Amino acid sequence: MQPEIGLDLLRRFDPLALSPLTKDRAAYQIFKRLLDLAISLPGILLLLPLMASIALLIQFDSPGPVFFVQERVGAKRWSRAGFAYWQQKIFSLYKFRTMTRDTNPSLHRAYIRAFIHKDLDAMAALQGGAVQTRKLVADPRVTRIGKFLRKSSLDELPQIWNVIRGEMSLVGPRPAIPYEVEDYEPWHMRRLEVKPGITGLWQVTARSSVGFDEMVNLDIYYIQHQSIWLDLKILMATPFAVFSAKGAV
Repeated sequence: MQPEIGLDLLRRFDPLALSPLTKDRAAYQIFKRLLDLAISLPGILLLLPLMASIALLIQFDSPGPVFFVQERVGAKRWSRAGFAYWQQKIFSLYKFRTMTRDTNPSLHRAYIRAFIHKDLDAMAALQGGAVQTRKLVADPRVTRIGKFLRKSSLDELPQIWNVIRGEMSLVGPRPAIPYEVEDYEPWHMRRLEVKPGITGLWQVTARSSVGFDEMVNLDIYYIQHQSIWLDLKILMATPFAVFSAKGAV
């Protein structure tokens, strides 16, 4: 049920998060959802054999569940008084498990904080002297099969279920972890103003080769220039980005 929020209260949010409710934008959101379903519904059926094989490999490689479920920050679109806005919400994101069972997130949390604040010394100390701009490398929690799944991005396949459920889109900014958002500067919050995606502009152009601010700028650019043609262009570029493994760790 839509929350009872007046326009005056909405204006207390970042005013850039409010946009006029035009027919073109409404049509885009409808078509984007239809595109998500048109690809993800047959896609999950076609990928079932591959996903079943990955599940078996994970089970043979290390004890623990096949899937890794983690809270992420999403967004739901509301409209009121002639404006559209995005309300942040928490949802459960699904991935294939790539780490040992019952891992402590403190290492990753410390690395993300250092990454956001550009603390290169802390980033180097957390992974034995090798600085990686986006991903934590030499992570002792990652399993053998997990390294392959991460490098090939196959660990992301279960998120097709998140797309079908309407919690994610095929194209959009990567969904943030709640403890990551705690370290955001106000302008970083703009990347949370749309539904998160499996792939996006950052993934197909820079991936792990740029810093956090550059990643956020790419996400904001996508939000400002959203269109079906841009979504299709990103979707077509995604296989090349995955197969090249550029920026993957």
